[in-house]
Amino acid sequence: MKRWRIAMAQLNTVVGDIEGNVCKIKESIRRAKDVGTDLLVFPELTVTGYPPEDLLLKPTFLQANHAAIVSLARETEGLTAVVGFADVDEDVYNAAAILHNGAWVSTYRKQYLPNYAVFDEDRYFRRGEQTPIFKRDGIAFGVSICEDIWYPAGPPELQALQGGARLLINISASPYHVGKGVTREHLLSTRATDNAAVVVFCNLVGGQDELVFDGSSVIINERGEVIARGAPFAPDFIVADVDVGSVFRRRLHDPRRRKAIQEVLPVVALSFIPVPDKLPVESHIFAPPAHLEEIYNALVLGTRDYVRKNGFEKAVIGLSGGIDSTLVACIAADALGAENVVGVLMPSRYTSDMSNEDAVLLTQNLGIRCLCIPIEPVFEAYLDVLAESFADTQPGVAEENVQARIRGNYLMALSNKFGWLVLTTGNKSEMSMGYATLYGDMAGGYAVIKDVLKTLVYDLSCWRNTQGEFPVIPERCITRPPSAELRPNQKDTDSLPPYETLDAILRAYVEDDQSLEEIVEDLDLPENLVRRVVRAVDCNEYKRRQSPPGVRITDRAFGKDRRLPITQRFTQ
Repeated sequence: MKRWRIAMAQLNTVVGDIEGNVCKIKESIRRAKDVGTDLLVFPELTVTGYPPEDLLLKPTFLQANHAAIVSLARETEGLTAVVGFADVDEDVYNAAAILHNGAWVSTYRKQYLPNYAVFDEDRYFRRGEQTPIFKRDGIAFGVSICEDIWYPAGPPELQALQGGARLLINISASPYHVGKGVTREHLLSTRATDNAAVVVFCNLVGGQDELVFDGSSVIINERGEVIARGAPFAPDFIVADVDVGSVFRRRLHDPRRRKAIQEVLPVVALSFIPVPDKLPVESHIFAPPAHLEEIYNALVLGTRDYVRKNGFEKAVIGLSGGIDSTLVACIAADALGAENVVGVLMPSRYTSDMSNEDAVLLTQNLGIRCLCIPIEPVFEAYLDVLAESFADTQPGVAEENVQARIRGNYLMALSNKFGWLVLTTGNKSEMSMGYATLYGDMAGGYAVIKDVLKTLVYDLSCWRNTQGEFPVIPERCITRPPSAELRPNQKDTDSLPPYETLDAILRAYVEDDQSLEEIVEDLDLPENLVRRVVRAVDCNEYKRRQSPPGVRITDRAFGKDRRLPITQRFTQ
């Protein structure tokens, strides 16, 4: 057989929901049979969801995951399927089950275990040691898992050069960050051309706590050309007819293969399955989204899945009329539907008329419910109660933070009463500098733009206004100087450098790990300014540890990526 019909089930799984994940797998198997699929591929750890973290330390969880593979094997009569799960022997392995014609015939165990950035696989898994080759109908194929294919001399190269594999199947849970898709696809194309093999890469999709998986599964032929690409940020079922005969013809012209040191790999022969006549299928190739659209879609998917997978129906947001809460409201409405979002105005004596007007206009444009609960009576009561304790002092940060904490209490009260999840509105620039109030504007269940710098908040807002029939974000939200409005005539620049300057420093220090001296030289900025920013970032780790999780869109987000001690004395 020179052409194989390959399907990839790009699923949005739920960590720990083995029963629900198995139902999705079985439905995909039924779809694969309906279109005459020869080989069906699922993402990494499909059965358990990714990452299962310390669930892997529970024997009952591991047993349920193993039983799921046994039950799935019976569903595969007439095809071959590769399903990610946690294999258990004397230890635990990140593994792929090869299910063929109704039986569980073999298992591949992941060899390269990532333990950097958001990954912590050394904590849970033992590395695999064997690199088997699978043969069906005279065609050899190899199976690997995610990180295995990121190394030039990893298992896929061995499978292709030593084992003669024409298809390199890679099941993956590759988390998103800005630019990841381009880098990943370029790498996969390189693996395909270097090994003169077809690369089949099936990626997970969906949000899991801070992480977002973007899908975008691809099949790349031996010439490095994409012949099928799945949808970005959405579940998909991708079917393509692959000419495995063309791989052999390509290899006849590749002298490198004849000089490779030969090594015998274990071969697993799969039983013959008669191939029925197939109706033609057309491979679909989704175009990757543009830069801002990609980021916005990641924020929408991460928010939707966090809310829904944790059992919430509605979200509530404190609306100030500022750009941050405005963008969060747009993302929430797009993620959950306008009918499931509540915006709450909580004006004080310092809230300007334009802030109230813009917040109300936003709720009308989005079609979300609007509540107005002034904080002034409670703020007055606070000041009266604290008057004796605060005697002989000047109003300052304490009085400002009281207002933020009253608002936080209001939102949490609504959450407790109605079961709404509070979405916080702080951005990465503010979180970096500690320009946020513990138990105030930081109080909530999910921090939607926690990894979005302020300048990017503006870019995303302008982009969102180009979508749909009319701009939903009031123009003043974008054009007026940002202010917390916690004291008269307050501006963010009273406490922070201009955001263009601040964000450049934060990208260099937080995301690129540059030293103070390097930042001063590269950005041509005063040393005292850079030192002030760096010191603020370091001193506010304690605040960030107490903030809710939020969508990760960079490769150096606070939380899983950037782990620094709270108590420490190293200075730049």
